[in-house]
Amino acid sequence: MKLIGFNFQKISIEKFTELPENVKFNLKLDITSIDSAKSDILKLKEDLIKLDFFYNVFYEPNIAKIELAGNMILAVESRIARDLLKGWKDKQVSEEFRLFVFNVILRKSNIKALQLGEEMGLPPHIPMPALGKENFKPKEEGTSSN
Repeated sequence: MKLIGFNFQKISIEKFTELPENVKFNLKLDITSIDSAKSDILKLKEDLIKLDFFYNVFYEPNIAKIELAGNMILAVESRIARDLLKGWKDKQVSEEFRLFVFNVILRKSNIKALQLGEEMGLPPHIPMPALGKENFKPKEEGTSSN
């Protein structure tokens, strides 16, 4: 599978109240549709699949929400494309496909949600890397930083 395109169709953030001491986060994401796609520009051996998704972050209790929705275009082998389209009729897709898609959505949407949350004064909804005192040890005399 190859990611050919990724687009947001909806970007929404609302802050309902000021932040209390304890903020909890609830993240929801899912696939809302899978269809075949065509391209007059791209000439690929694989079939194209268009997938619609949503990604929501809820700051609880009823503090704020971030809603993102969009689509992605994937190039997949013909056999996999047939299986996906057939399985989607019953809302069933393989675990391997779901993991690939969800990781793409998380990677792209987490970045956008972090940017939006920062602009609204919301704390990050995912743990951010941080340095501690153990990362800053005094240099020994006679050593160079080069």
